[in-house]
Amino acid sequence: MSRMWTGLLATFAVAALAICLVWVAWPALATSEDSAAEIARLKAEIEQIKGRLPSQSHAMMDVDYHFTNLWFAAASKNWPLAQFYLNETRSHLRWAVRIIPVRRIPAGEIDLRGLLEAVDSTGLADIGKAITEKNTEAFGGAYRRTLEGCYTCHKASDKPYLRPRIPEQPESRIINFDPAATWP
Repeated sequence: MSRMWTGLLATFAVAALAICLVWVAWPALATSEDSAAEIARLKAEIEQIKGRLPSQSHAMMDVDYHFTNLWFAAASKNWPLAQFYLNETRSHLRWAVRIIPVRRIPAGEIDLRGLLEAVDSTGLADIGKAITEKNTEAFGGAYRRTLEGCYTCHKASDKPYLRPRIPEQPESRIINFDPAATWP
């Protein structure tokens, strides 16, 4: 009889141990499965959101618009409007770089954040200073140097065919650049 009790007791102990292990491990297993499912769901959601975002070229079209109008605002000596377009140019450049901060090119990778910082702290800063000083001549030089900086970025990004130039006409046909205008 004692062998029977010993066997029964051993079976009971193993069963109790198994129940305890399942009881303790089950939440971890369920959490692991839940975490994997949650991670997969979040990855799918991120891909869906990325598909809704504008491309970097879209943001750069905005830069083109604002930077072009900046030229004509300064040429008209409409310094508040020029400051507005400078601020918008900077904002949209930052947006473009947030969209693609590091561009992959055949030679490797180019960190656009550093290039933006260089253009912003030199050319765009000089444009800002010329606007503050209401200095048309300084503005023209700073604008040209900034275009050179833009082209340096385009070449570094393996897009040498994007050659900016002094604009011939404003992008906006609805904005009155005349600083003395009181109404359209």
